[in-house]
Order: sequence, then C-alpha cells, then structure tokens
Amino acid sequence: MPKKRPVTKSGRPRTRKGVKLKPTELNPAQLRLEAPSEDLQTLARQVEEDGGAVLATYREPLGGHALLFTALPVDKVEPTPFQRDVSDAHVLKLTRAMDKTRRYLDPIIAVREDGTYRTPNGGHRLTALKELGAKAVLALLVPERDVAYQILALNIEKAHNLREKSLEVARMVRDLAQSGSDRRESDMTLELEEPALVTLGFAYQQRGRLSGGAYAPALRKVDQFLDVKLPQAVPERERRAALVLELDDAVSQAVEKLKARGLTSPYLKAFVVARVNPLRFMKGSVPPFDELLATMTKRARGMDAAKIRTEDVARSGGAADSD
Repeated sequence: MPKKRPVTKSGRPRTRKGVKLKPTELNPAQLRLEAPSEDLQTLARQVEEDGGAVLATYREPLGGHALLFTALPVDKVEPTPFQRDVSDAHVLKLTRAMDKTRRYLDPIIAVREDGTYRTPNGGHRLTALKELGAKAVLALLVPERDVAYQILALNIEKAHNLREKSLEVARMVRDLAQSGSDRRESDMTLELEEPALVTLGFAYQQRGRLSGGAYAPALRKVDQFLDVKLPQAVPERERRAALVLELDDAVSQAVEKLKARGLTSPYLKAFVVARVNPLRFMKGSVPPFDELLATMTKRARGMDAAKIRTEDVARSGGAADSD
C-alpha cells in the first residue's frame, strides 16, 4: 500500500516542505484564453508563417501563464543544445510504442528562436517522430525563453545519471554565456541544482570517461555557486574543471601503481580518492575548493602503493559511488 500523505483539517494534503506555490483560482472554463495579449497574438502569427498551426490558446492552471498548443513542422524543431545526448535505446523503445499504438499522445514543450523551435525536454520523442517520418509534432509553445532552462531542470522523463546531468548544466551555462545573458550563476540554483554539477560538467566536456562519481562527494562539500554573471563564470568553471582533471590524472597514476602490485578491484579509483580525501577526518568548516583539490592531488601523487594491503581495498568496495 502507498504511504498516505498527512492532511489538513479540511482533508487536503499538507504542503510539502520547500513548496511555496499557491495555485490560481482559475476554474476549467477560465483557462480558455478568449483575448490573448498582443505579444501572444504576434507569436501565433509567427507560428502560422513558419508553416505551423495554433490549435488552442489557453492558460495553465497553476500560475495562469499563457501558452499556445501548436502543431509545428517537424523539420523546424530541434532539441536545445544544452540537454543530454539522445539515447538510441530510449528512441527505439519510443518508436516501437508509437508503431504499436499508431498514436502520438505526449506533446513536447518548445520555445521559438528566429523562425525555428527548440525543445528542452522532447529530444527523444522528436527523434522518434523524425525516424518514423512524421511531418508535424504537437507542442506546447512557451512564450518565455528562460522557462526552457527551468523545464530542463525539472524534466523527469527519464532519470539522469551524474554524467548526463553534469553535461546538461555545463551546456546550459555555456549557451547562456554565449548569448550574452546578464544572469548570475548564483541566481540559477533551480536550473543548475548543485555547483559541483557545473564543475563536473565542464570536466566531462574535456574528458568524457571521467569517473565523476568518485569526486562528486568531495566537490559537493567545497564547491559553491559563483556570484558573477555567466560570461565570467565560464572561465572560472573551466579552471576548476582543470583542477579536477589534474586530480584525476594523479589518482589514475596511483591506481596503476596498485595494479602493478597485483591489486585488482573495480573500486580501486574510489579507494584512492577516499584515501587522499582529508574531509573524512574533518569536523566543522571545510577548506576552500582550491586548497582541497591541491591537497588531494599531492596525496595521490605521493601515495605509497607498497603500504596498501588487499584487505584495505576490499573494505572500501561498499563505499564506491555510482556514476
């Protein structure tokens, strides 16, 4: 049986911790938008000029924000450049489901950019439609481009692993920085989730096979969101990523030394990282980012493989982090 949610005296579920939204009082009939704003009418005309069709204009029920329900030419829609890479296995699953049902029932979300359309959460569905040869895709068109970044952060279509999520947020930062955004990184906590993800994302862009899961626990304790505009945040994230890669080089060298002694375990890298991480012995405040990375790198380079016993590595197996 599912766990029952606590309720108020009126019988409504209690508000979850961290949720501050108070929905509008709009009833179903009021969601129909009879008199759209001039900006929304302009957007609707642009959709028609682009070869699409506006099927409905309405307000969503939580915040009352205006949306267009549209049919868009499939060849004018592309995934946003900052979302995760498309999984062929997931696309195969979708195409087979669409083939079996002969229906497409899950509209994507899109924003318009210079006569084309970007979807922040529909890359797999869009790819499946294109493979099947569809000419149009149903989309909820959001007038505000910034919402695309928030939608990506809240996307629960398929669980992300650490690498996918890190790459997404790094691409997001780069995309906004290149567009000249004046937003500060510290104002994007919703979209970016964790500062360590941004640093790891920049590192993954340089080294696709990085074992980021080994470093994530330490980074989460010392990395912070930068209180600078995104164009200035990029070089700092690149610098921090370079320190992570330098540490990774030192850890990899230590792993090779252990292997040369005949130690074999899938957890060797996690073992070395845990061994050189001083945070496990610290109480209270933690060192700054640069200081921690420098300490860990120095320890990894100086690790004496001869002092490591087989049972030490065996005990560390359960502590390895999944990537």
